[in-house]
Amino acid sequence: MPQARRMCGRLLSLTLLFSALLIPVVEARQMVSVARNEINMRTGAGTQHEPLWLLSRGYPLQVVAQRGKWVKVRDFEKDEGWVYRPLTSKRPHHVVKASIANVRSGPSTKTRVVGKLRYGEVVRTLEKREGWVKVSHQSGVKGWIARRLLWGW
Repeated sequence: MPQARRMCGRLLSLTLLFSALLIPVVEARQMVSVARNEINMRTGAGTQHEPLWLLSRGYPLQVVAQRGKWVKVRDFEKDEGWVYRPLTSKRPHHVVKASIANVRSGPSTKTRVVGKLRYGEVVRTLEKREGWVKVSHQSGVKGWIARRLLWGW
């Protein structure tokens, strides 16, 4: 019986250790987007910290840590900083990571090109299909972009 108790204790310890290691991985995959016209990305968690960047509505960010109502985020260029969580949303967006991305009428390279977007432009995510994302740009362009040309969720 003592041997079985030790085994259960070890199993519980391993489970807790695995859970503790898994939590940062889950948080690292969490995404948010800017919910206001503009917000500051700061050097630390609080308004007393210097602004690093001004981020525009829809800009997608990957959450890497949290401190109270502040989240440490990473953008598609791997820049990191802090933003105030209530100024973000769960509305999915992508940013173009290719120099130029064709926006197509359907999820295939065989469909008509309806527009072009450039590096760093933000698009709202409307739908996803295998290897493709249907997007909407503030200019009015709407269509499909190959997933490999985008960053976000």
